[in-house]
Amino acid sequence: MAHVPQTFFDALAVRTWCGLALRALGRAREEIDAINVYPVADGDTGTNLYLTAESAAAAVEAVFEGHDAHGSGKPALADAARAMAHGALIGARGNSGTILAQLLRGMAQVLAADGETAHTDGEGLRLALRHAADSARQAVAHPVEGTVLTVASAAADAAGAAEGDCGTVARAAYDGARTALAATPGQLAVLERAGVVDAGGRGLVAVLGALVETFTGEAPRAVPVMSASSEAGSAEVSADASDECGDAPGTGGPAFEVIYLLEAGDTAVARLRERLDGLGDSLVVVGGDGLWNVHVHVDDAGAAVEAGIEAGRPYRIRITHFGLGDVHTTGAERQPRERAQRAVVAVVPGEGLAGLYTEAGATTVLARPGEPPASGELVEAVRRAHAREVVLLPNDADLRHTAAAAAEQARAEGIRVALIPTRSAVQGIAALAVHEPERRFDEDVVQMTSAAGATRYAEVAVAERQSWTMAGICQAGDVLGLIDGDVAVIGSDVTVTAETVLDRMLSAGGELVTLVLGDEAPEAVADHLETRVRESYLAVDTVVYRGGRQGAVLLIGVE
Repeated sequence: MAHVPQTFFDALAVRTWCGLALRALGRAREEIDAINVYPVADGDTGTNLYLTAESAAAAVEAVFEGHDAHGSGKPALADAARAMAHGALIGARGNSGTILAQLLRGMAQVLAADGETAHTDGEGLRLALRHAADSARQAVAHPVEGTVLTVASAAADAAGAAEGDCGTVARAAYDGARTALAATPGQLAVLERAGVVDAGGRGLVAVLGALVETFTGEAPRAVPVMSASSEAGSAEVSADASDECGDAPGTGGPAFEVIYLLEAGDTAVARLRERLDGLGDSLVVVGGDGLWNVHVHVDDAGAAVEAGIEAGRPYRIRITHFGLGDVHTTGAERQPRERAQRAVVAVVPGEGLAGLYTEAGATTVLARPGEPPASGELVEAVRRAHAREVVLLPNDADLRHTAAAAAEQARAEGIRVALIPTRSAVQGIAALAVHEPERRFDEDVVQMTSAAGATRYAEVAVAERQSWTMAGICQAGDVLGLIDGDVAVIGSDVTVTAETVLDRMLSAGGELVTLVLGDEAPEAVADHLETRVRESYLAVDTVVYRGGRQGAVLLIGVE
């Protein structure tokens, strides 16, 4: 990623840093996964950091795209910094990703303190790094030295002693972090036994290296990942290398990792911290202003989720069992599950459709309103499907590039992936209906693609703001009827607008109408539309599904 070195820390610098950090973590991901032995040797620290950074970078890009669309020029530093922090928060994965999210949030609180400031200088960067390290340490229930927290504090200390511009401060922070990273095996016995440095700290050094490159245009030198006392201690490992080290998950710790986003107030979260601290370990709670990311290792995953429910509204709940089978409780090993020949992976916009797709045999990725999945999540779902051949259904025109990137990465891992460019969940339903795993892969893909392409799609939604559309100017609160992605109808009533949209679609013919109702859909809209089809369009069948919180009030498919 060639770029012009930044003089000050402004919105463009935030964007550049996020992109360079994502690239650096992508190159180092396998290496970091391989040295992941603390707090649990589950080999995913690099992946979790990458997914967290990817979510942060995507949020910043969305802010820039929004300003471009409205012709308002470059966003303010505060806008970009807040987007970075929010993206990291909602996309944080694992212990390391959650701490990285808090580090970015701590920086953003300083960078966005004066919302009107266009940029900050070396002094502002020093303050941001200090606040980041302090807030991350406060977010961890029981901080341990020799981890990413130690590396972050060392970076802040070194930056605080530096004088000069952002490039000088960033390089000082990087050098301080690099020195602290090399010392981590002497602080944690588990690292010394494995002969490696801390994986989370190694990831933070990569992120700070990207910060140096942002301001100087030069990438720092390679980072050693083996401890000085190990046989490979003198070797410098490049960002592309992948060392195989680290133990299998141990049997002494909690069995589950529980992560969720939580909407709750400060008082409720304080009580939640106390309760979760009693249930397990590796507790990290980050966030603020009503939105939090909760991470904990426990034996009773249900109790950890119930605690979240008592505190507020938990969602995007992820529960991961460490290791295979019952290895934590019995020490017994289970043979690896054999790969299936073929699987379907689909992005779905609501819990109701997720259940429908799952019943049909698909592996699903839930895309909540305003929270599209990153390519790393799609790759993770392809891996979870555990098949030699995978059909990928993005079900959203805006996800085509994300899905393409995920497909390429999965192919690089030896999985045969076919991407069908479905632009709506109703097209995905049509494709899934003709899916036959027993057919030859190419033939199955052709049939599914044909079924999706023959399905016209529409949605009924409520406008959030005034804007220009293909059908004229809409106001906030207007009901919009979109056909094949373009606004075709502007109305004031959901049922009337939906009927108009359906009539336009059926004027070109059709044999089956699929209706997917969101939680906000009026109770009578499905019955009204079914009656309309039955009375006005002979030989056309209708099927109705409940989509849940899917963003759109109603999805319509005609095939």
